[in-house]
Amino acid sequence: MGMHVCMGATLQCSFGAAPSNLVVLPASGVLTGGMPAATIMDSKPLANIMPFGTCNSMSNPMVAAATAAALGAFTPMPCIPVTAAPWAPGSPTVLVGGMPGLQDSSKLACNWGGVIQVVVPGQFTSMIP
Repeated sequence: MGMHVCMGATLQCSFGAAPSNLVVLPASGVLTGGMPAATIMDSKPLANIMPFGTCNSMSNPMVAAATAAALGAFTPMPCIPVTAAPWAPGSPTVLVGGMPGLQDSSKLACNWGGVIQVVVPGQFTSMIP
């Protein structure tokens, strides 16, 4: 049974230097642990997904350009998440405002190759169907 994710959950990207916190707008009106409950659609860059410090992916054009400018010395650049698709998988049993709930086992792909995951769900109430 996965934990339901809410506003303030701690996220980490596989290419990010620092953790980040999930931002969930209270649009659905559904709360979990007293905080707005997250759905698989809470995946928008700089609205829900905040930067993870610096990015260490050579697939990121800014990192590739900075590394080339430094004559090949690897040069991380500030993270700007590019998350085009929703989180997956969503909860098979819990709907939040008509969308599958976000669970702590869900993953989110960044276009630069990073995998974003939930490190701390924000609260510790089990999702009960």
